Amino acid sequence: MNAQFQEPRAPLIVGIGGTHRSNSSSELAARFALKVAARAGARVRMFDGPSLSFPLYNPSDEVRDERATEFVKSLRDADGIVLAAPAYHGGISGLIKNALDYTEDMKSDARVYFDQRSVGTIACAGGWQAAGATLSALRSVVHSLRGWNTPLGVMINTGNKVFDGEMCLDADVARNLDVMAHQVVNFARALYALQADGERAAVLPVLGRTVPRCSG
Repeated sequence: MNAQFQEPRAPLIVGIGGTHRSNSSSELAARFALKVAARAGARVRMFDGPSLSFPLYNPSDEVRDERATEFVKSLRDADGIVLAAPAYHGGISGLIKNALDYTEDMKSDARVYFDQRSVGTIACAGGWQAAGATLSALRSVVHSLRGWNTPLGVMINTGNKVFDGEMCLDADVARNLDVMAHQVVNFARALYALQADGERAAVLPVLGRTVPRCSG
């Protein structure tokens, strides 16, 4: 390994999730994933339901709400994203969809929309049908925004209590969120290393695995 190689800077992972009610399942799921990311050495920032209560997105409005401006700025700085949504009538809630509409302000950025960012998606619903439909919708939105969906997306059936404050009561959900969060962080680190200098690392962590680099 090149003696000049240094560990990449700590990636910034931005969490998005919740409802107008504090401590909703989607908010707690996103926070759980961010804590995993933080333990893995990432910097994290959370946007919960109350902090996402922006005015309806209007592309013609030249004045932006202060909270919306800070939200878009954080997305611009982000190396990875955790996106959690509750299922409302089988689809993404209006609160989360409106927040995502604000990414249109990033359409002329060098890193347009979610380009070059890994995105872990979480859908919470009181049944598997709505959870599956919402997760599929979230992953389609990420794809449309040019983000990299993590291989694992997480569905959470909230028919039974899943979270007790910061504690996840379902071992399968906790394990899936852990895997997904590590995929977000590892992708961000791998991309940073490749962009900084593709020849300085003998191995790169890619989506949870250590993959040998080819020399030629």
